[in-house]
Amino acid sequence: MNASGVFPALTTPFDTDGSVSVDSIKHNIAKYNAAGLTGFVAIGSTGESVLLSRKEVDTVLVAVKEAAAPGMKLIAGTGAESTAETIDRTKRAAEIGYHVALVKTPYYYKPMYNAEALITHYRRVADASPIPVMLYSVPQFTGVALEAPEVGVLAQHPNIIGIKESSGLVQRAAEILAAVPASFQVLVGSASMMFPSTVLGACGAILALASALPELCVAVFDAARKGDLETARSVQSAVLPASKMIVSQCGIPGVKYAMDLGGYRGGLPRQPLLPLRDEQKNTIRELIAKLDAHAPARLSGAVSV
Repeated sequence: MNASGVFPALTTPFDTDGSVSVDSIKHNIAKYNAAGLTGFVAIGSTGESVLLSRKEVDTVLVAVKEAAAPGMKLIAGTGAESTAETIDRTKRAAEIGYHVALVKTPYYYKPMYNAEALITHYRRVADASPIPVMLYSVPQFTGVALEAPEVGVLAQHPNIIGIKESSGLVQRAAEILAAVPASFQVLVGSASMMFPSTVLGACGAILALASALPELCVAVFDAARKGDLETARSVQSAVLPASKMIVSQCGIPGVKYAMDLGGYRGGLPRQPLLPLRDEQKNTIRELIAKLDAHAPARLSGAVSV
């Protein structure tokens, strides 16, 4: 599957009683369908996946599948601590109708997870998976990073089609790009490195920020891919402070609040995550208000508060 383009790392909205809000998921997806995105990533880190039950995971996956416009590419986060559980979750995502499984590294026994253990894990998942597998390296959460040598080995597996590289390090992305064949798809997980990584050869991005500001994220990617480097640099520069504050500093609560400002249904995070303080909300509101002035003319009005 060609995964070139921008995917939002979808959030999981909750009702006032704390349950997953299917209506809010479908409201958000309806707006995203018209935002120029390639598809959707459900049950990733931004979706509070580790705070959901298996039943809730199914609820989210089904709701996103039902609301997605025809032609949208669907990626499901299916990584778990054990290889067997990861395979089970991957098969379930395939049954629901997802096109790709995004498999994060196991991490709890990280001192034992050397390159051999990780390669063996991913090969067994890929062998058993009825859909293509995408590696997922997010060391800021897991403490485990997939480095270029093991990614190069795993890229040889016919059912492993790419990686979401979320370390935020352009050098690591460059090393991975140099270690894999051209057919292997490298997507980055940080809006702050979208422009340089695309220039280096990354084919797309899976972004938390795209859940709040999808049009701006798409604008950076499209301009870079078309060779319009001046526009790409300009929009990337405007996006940087928002990415730092909303995603890096405020995390999921920040993304959800920024979504609320843009007419999406973000809502509150699930505990133990805490909602934003008033000063954080004010900073995010001011940042988003400034973005409209920096956006290209074709995006005028795309950012609202």
